[in-house]
Parts: sequence; structure tokens; C-alpha cells
Amino acid sequence: RQAQSFEARPANDLLLRAAAGEKDLDQIPVWLFRQAGRHMPEYRAYKEKTGKHFLQLLEDPYDVAEVTMQPLRRYNVDAAILFSDILVVPQAVGVQVDMPGGKGIVVPDPIRDSRKAQYAAAMARHDPEWLVARELRHVTRAIAEIRTAQLKENRDTTLLGFSAAPWTLLFYTVGASSRDFEPALDFLKQFPDASRDLLEAYGILVEAYCAAQVEAGAHAIQIFEAMGASLNAQLFEQWALPFLLDLGKNLKRKFPHLPLLVFARGVADSDAVNAQLAQVFDVISIDTAADPKAARSHIGSELCLQGNFDPTLLVSNDEDSLRSQVSDMLTAFNAPHSPLIANLGEGLAGKENPSLVSTFVDAVHDFSS
Repeated sequence: RQAQSFEARPANDLLLRAAAGEKDLDQIPVWLFRQAGRHMPEYRAYKEKTGKHFLQLLEDPYDVAEVTMQPLRRYNVDAAILFSDILVVPQAVGVQVDMPGGKGIVVPDPIRDSRKAQYAAAMARHDPEWLVARELRHVTRAIAEIRTAQLKENRDTTLLGFSAAPWTLLFYTVGASSRDFEPALDFLKQFPDASRDLLEAYGILVEAYCAAQVEAGAHAIQIFEAMGASLNAQLFEQWALPFLLDLGKNLKRKFPHLPLLVFARGVADSDAVNAQLAQVFDVISIDTAADPKAARSHIGSELCLQGNFDPTLLVSNDEDSLRSQVSDMLTAFNAPHSPLIANLGEGLAGKENPSLVSTFVDAVHDFSS
């Protein structure tokens, strides 16, 4: 099957238009971080039917396409996002990723010394396009299957590919977790040269990985710096931001018209960081801790922002209150008079009520129309 060119715009191109800075659209585009997965009864039923856990689903392009499509069938979202995980990239350089029962995703044998880090970096640098084609072909095949399903089901919305940024990848590769930052911070102190080498190599590999997603049919790319909160402002400036900016610049050189979205979640001095990211990326995402009005004031009225509804309000709420909260958020963003992609400030965690998620999505559209 011939790959879908990224220039072929979907029938619903609201997200692409907002990303390009268009204002006063007929509707504000909306999608949700982690919109496919655990909160949806059809996802749980599909897992039970297939007998597969999360990582096993990711290995089959047909499973990935099915799960990616589920929120498009249930909600009126304006984008699909590839159902995958950020840790497929370390897997490509030999880092083992497991999912033992009840523990979530773990890296059982993390990189703990400079020799292993340099070996992984050398793998990533040697021929990144070949490595992606060999180790991550199931991902690019899944994108083609998603596009086929979207067209077949007449749900032709923007398809987002994604990856983690280099720092977030190193963070997990060396054994850190959302509950324990220390392995990553210790690795930086003990092995600064190997850390820089691995960060640069991950940047090269992620560039090739994102390019392959675009060539397979993704219309835009979302980059997640998910573990920015693990670094103070000075360390983020040294160890995360340069590699994130380089990644964006390199993708823009390769695909000048490709919309690039970025989410530096939980970073210290987010205004300063986002101001630098805005020089490269088309869409800046803000988390639940950020004030939408202040973010809009700081970033200006021309650049597209994304965010930042609190997903805990989708667990238990009444619909009138929810609609009012959505209206307040959109007003604070100065939408639709400034470009916005409505989203969450954190990913869906799995306990959200699908009925409230649907109300959120519809409330965004109702507000703007």
C-alpha cells in the first residue's frame, strides 16, 4: 500500500488550521491526551477479547488501528493520535521494556553505566532510518492502517504521530520513574559525556522515527517532554531544552510545512521555556498548573496554544458545571479570537466517565459555534 503523503489534508482539518495560527474558526478543534485506552469500555472489552496486554496490542498494526479509532467513534474529536507508547524508541536500541501484571510498564534492565549508554547511542546514530524501518516498522504500518480505517469509516480527521523528547527517553532508559527521579539525576552527574552522547543520539533517532510516521500518513507530530518536572530550571536549560529545540529544527528542515506540537509538562519557569519553544514549534501545550490567560498574554495572540482542562473534572461532575468550566477555560484562552486547540493539561488516567468526556468535547464545539 502506498504511504499517504503528509500534504494530503484530511476532510476535517480544523486542527491543522489552528496549528497554522488561524483565528475565528467555525469550531475550536479538540482532542485529548490519551484519548484511547483504559477509560473506554470498548477498549477494555477489546483487550479481553484479544487476550492481549497493552504492549502486545502495540505490536499488531491492526490492533493499534482499532484502538486508535475507538475514541473517534465515541467522541466528536477533531484528531486521532497514534495508539502507542513513548518507550518504543528505547526498545529500538535494545532497551528491554516489560509489563508485569499490576506494575505498569517497567524497564527491568536499565542503562546504568557509560559503556552501555555509548553502545545505545552508537546504535541510534549508525543508520537511524534503517533502525526505524527494522525495529519500528509495526508503528508505521499501524499509521497506514489507521488512515485506511479513517477513510473507510468516513472519520477523516487529522492524524497525529508522536514521540517523547530526548530527555524523557533518557530519563526512563536509565531507570528513573515518575515516583523516583534520582536514577536520571545521578546518571547526569556521574556520566555527563555519555548523557550528552545519548541525548544527541536519541534526537537523531526520534527525528527519523517522526519522519517515518509522517511518510506513513501522519499529518502532524506531537512531541512530549513528559518528565521535564524532574529537572530544575538550570538543569532543564542544560540537559533538555537544547535537544528538544534541535529536534524541532531538524524536523522543520525536513518538512517545512509539518505542524509540530510540543508539551513540556511540569517544567520550572514554563513561560521562559515556552517562549523559546515558540521560536520552533507551531503549537505550545500547557499543563493544568498553568493559567490560560497568563499563558496567552505571555505567548501573544498569534501562536496556537493547546490545553489545559483538568481531567479530574471528568471523573465526577455534573454536566452544567462541566460546561461552565469549559467556557471559563476557553474564555481565558481568548478563544476563538486567538488560535487554540482545546485539550487537557494531563492525559486521561483511566477513571474518567466517558459521558463526561463526551460532554467536554461537545461543550468546546458548542462554545465556539
